[in-house]
Amino acid sequence: MCSLLSLWRRAPKLGCARGLERSAAWRSSLIQRCRRLHVDQPPCRPSLTTSYVHGTSAVSLLSATVGQSLEAAARRWPQREAVVFLQDGVRKTFEAFQRDVDQVAAGLLAVGLQRGDRLALWGPNTYDWILFQFATAKAGIIQVSLNPAYQLKEVELTLKKVQCKAVVCPSSFKTQKFCEILRQICPEIDTSPPGGVRSARLPDLRMVIVTDTREAGTLHVDDVMRAAESRHRRRLSELHGELSCDDAINIQFTSGTTGNPKGVTLSHHNVVNNAYFLGLRAGYDWRPRVRVCMPVPLYHCFGSVVGSMCMALHGITLVFPSAAYDSRANLEAVHEEKCTFIYGTPTMFTDLLGREDLEKYDLSSMEGGIMAASPCAPELVANVRDKLNMKEIMIGYGTTENSPLTFLGFPLDNDQLKLNTVGCVMHHVEGRGPPQRAGLLLRPRSHQGHDHPGGREHLPRRDRELSPHQPQSAGGAGGRRERRAPRGAGVRLHQAQGRTKEHGGRDQNILQRPDFALQNPSLRGVCGQLPADGHQKDQEERIEGGHGEASRPVEESGSTLDGLTEGHATPSLMSTFIHSNQVKTEPSEAPTAAQTWQQQ
Repeated sequence: MCSLLSLWRRAPKLGCARGLERSAAWRSSLIQRCRRLHVDQPPCRPSLTTSYVHGTSAVSLLSATVGQSLEAAARRWPQREAVVFLQDGVRKTFEAFQRDVDQVAAGLLAVGLQRGDRLALWGPNTYDWILFQFATAKAGIIQVSLNPAYQLKEVELTLKKVQCKAVVCPSSFKTQKFCEILRQICPEIDTSPPGGVRSARLPDLRMVIVTDTREAGTLHVDDVMRAAESRHRRRLSELHGELSCDDAINIQFTSGTTGNPKGVTLSHHNVVNNAYFLGLRAGYDWRPRVRVCMPVPLYHCFGSVVGSMCMALHGITLVFPSAAYDSRANLEAVHEEKCTFIYGTPTMFTDLLGREDLEKYDLSSMEGGIMAASPCAPELVANVRDKLNMKEIMIGYGTTENSPLTFLGFPLDNDQLKLNTVGCVMHHVEGRGPPQRAGLLLRPRSHQGHDHPGGREHLPRRDRELSPHQPQSAGGAGGRRERRAPRGAGVRLHQAQGRTKEHGGRDQNILQRPDFALQNPSLRGVCGQLPADGHQKDQEERIEGGHGEASRPVEESGSTLDGLTEGHATPSLMSTFIHSNQVKTEPSEAPTAAQTWQQQ
């Protein structure tokens, strides 16, 4: 560090304007080097003294599509179990799952869907959900994830806004009548031939695919699987070479705790890389056998990326205890299937710990898990670690817009890090905290950057002008070339004075929440601190939570430079992220939606 400071002092003092600009750029790059944190392994000691952190890695970002990732997994682990749905009695190896995915993907092309069309998945955790998730990705169809708790108005406005051409759903589940709701919106379904719906209220909708019973005017999943002919399979093979990792593949909706949920468009590149580096952080690449108990919903990023995509990239087995959350089914799944990991929200883990018959289940196979999606108390983490035998529990923080994780702990973090932080910055992710801590953090970035929406940021230079089709040099370890997000895709957030300006110059009040600004890439600043009381109460009332929520309660005061100790973020810094080089988002407004997945 001393040598770097001496170089700083000896930097050229040029008289001309061009020379001053070069000198400023040189010094900026020097600062940037000081702020990097290599995250391929747990940082061994505190190394950051600034409000900015960049998680560098020697491992390059992947350029594979979702379909290519699954194909690679099927070749590597053909006879390993990929998914297990205990409630439905479904078990599929990677080879069998890949075969079903190809059949459904070709069938979707056969019934009239094309690359770029939008297909909504609306239902609980079933085999058909994950099957269509990968089949749409392979056919180039954009999957739209809908909350199963959506009611008539929400479904109508969402399908219309996103321009869905097809809907896949069960006829009913518990008290939710999916087909009845669709018929109320589109009474034309009853009189239309299957696949030929013409609706005045939903002009883009052409077909409804039902996963359980046969309904008038709809297609059944079996019809789709039998529809494919040789020409559709040839077209599917052609698409394999045409699809790009930068293509949009999924539209997720945020949880809507700051207002109306926003639609977020994610690409293959987003979800593949987030799941890939998450798996590396969790150790899925070296563990001999990973079986994950999956109570989290697939319509949420927690289920579809942290779960499904990790399965395709790292060969883990996903065990789904039930279609909707059931604490007893979860414990039985761990007991009978010898699960080694559990994914869940704090509310789910609290429910598991509260069961009176907890002691009768054999949890000796448990190693760890991931807790994320809403705030949790340190006491809960300690109880989960001790009573559920999850010694390697990891705490995560993420947003739907970042697809989703941006901070995640290491499995072998010490107690202080596990209990009091939301984890370490992820690979190829940059985070920024409030710039006024204890006089030790650097001042806010250049006045030409965040404070003036039209200006360009000085740090780092590589992010100034990027496009989806211009891979940029990593600037990090190994000098490898990596694919970057387009400018404005991942948003840096910083402390502001309660107001920000859009690119057009119009002042706009914004709520003091991180996910709001991330939903709108044009915003350059955000108020710095999360409100503690109402936010935490709101999250604890929701059984499934939503990304964009921190995994620790927010302290109203205190918090020092330890917020970035070893690259780990403490609660006071949770509202000031994120720029992720994994992420490209294209948010759009969405209608008022049900806040959570509900037990109906």
